[in-house]
Amino acid sequence: MLIDHWPLVGLRLSTPRLELRLPSEDELAELGELAAEGIHEPDRMPFLVPWSDLPPADRARSVVQHHWLRRGNWSPENWALNLVAFDNERVVGLQTIAARNFAMLREVSTASWLGARFQRQGVGTEMRAAVLHLAFAGLNALEATSGALEDNASSFTVSMKHGYELDGVERHVVRGRPAIMRRLRLTRARWERHRHVPVSIVGLSSCLPMFGLSDDSRAGLQEASS
Repeated sequence: MLIDHWPLVGLRLSTPRLELRLPSEDELAELGELAAEGIHEPDRMPFLVPWSDLPPADRARSVVQHHWLRRGNWSPENWALNLVAFDNERVVGLQTIAARNFAMLREVSTASWLGARFQRQGVGTEMRAAVLHLAFAGLNALEATSGALEDNASSFTVSMKHGYELDGVERHVVRGRPAIMRRLRLTRARWERHRHVPVSIVGLSSCLPMFGLSDDSRAGLQEASS
């Protein structure tokens, strides 16, 4: 069975309204179709790489290809887990958690997007809560980072709810124009103080080697609800 060789397919993160997991091929197609419907207003770009400017069919294909790419080049030293978020079995968006040299650095980064029709409903907050719980409670991370272009107010709102602090700026070129990204950082202690969304994890133990970890390296933390 696939789960014997790729245990990540059995990983499940659950919040009061969402389930986050790897998608089936048909569900991946649904994710691509959701992206094709639209993610943001045409006059702004929330991503450093403006993939959402692609025509709808190309945009959907890029979502599928990116998902396959990140599975195919996975290694314990450089991984990105692209979890699809489901609300009552509907595909609503994508939540990524990624790291390089995690076993040594214990630092993760996150990124996400939601279909336009599922935005401003609190979904993004629960998606982030789920992967932060995976990072800190499941994988024993020390810090989590994120970032958003300075006009992306909704992303900043989600980050502030979880206790992130500003961590400097980066200058980029997006759509041929200068753009400022504000970096954000969350320590384990601040996550503990700001955690407010119940999250449960199942299927993690068999995945630990894929993150470069063992049961001992988790310092005794167990799969559990909080």
